[in-house]
Amino acid sequence: MRKEERFRLVLDYFLQHHPVAETELKYTDPYELVVAVILSAQCTDKRVNIITPPFFQKFPRVNALADADPVQVFELIRSCSYPNNKTKNLIAMAKVLVENYGGVLPSDVDELQKIPGIGRKTANVLASVIFNKPALAVDTHVFRVSARIGLSVNAKNPLQTEQQLIKYIPENLRSIAHHWLILHGRYICQARKPRCGECGLKAFCKFYHTNPAS
Repeated sequence: MRKEERFRLVLDYFLQHHPVAETELKYTDPYELVVAVILSAQCTDKRVNIITPPFFQKFPRVNALADADPVQVFELIRSCSYPNNKTKNLIAMAKVLVENYGGVLPSDVDELQKIPGIGRKTANVLASVIFNKPALAVDTHVFRVSARIGLSVNAKNPLQTEQQLIKYIPENLRSIAHHWLILHGRYICQARKPRCGECGLKAFCKFYHTNPAS
């Protein structure tokens, strides 16, 4: 199957069966989303959504987080993965956002990556979700699912996957495609045992056709 055809079939399937797809992280403004996305690295959205309500009660605005006591931040996020590093990143992010950007999150992907704790994946998520930019973030789910289906080929890292995906996914679908692939990886195309019997993509999935007993 030609790559263009596989992309068309996958996108058509999601458009038909999942016309609405969005982040499962709970937030009310850009500040809350950037905190949630930083916390979500190698941590489930479910866990992050448990952590953030008391966190935002204590630090409701970026200025409060910029002046935070690291011990208090750590105690609020200690059930998350890598709480020490995330404590440092959250406070550093807030300080730079206040001092260099007046507390307002920039919309440019490259500018976002100048802020501590915000790598390319996080920058793409923020640009896509908050600013409706045609950015496509590649996390572990997107990286795995894209390779399994056959949308990416021999990609060695998330950047290579992103470059292959945006070549074939129209700009107007890139933001939602990020969520489609994440949710598909979270609930159907799971890491250890993909649920191929329940998958609507198996007719044109490269993995399924090489592992039909899955």
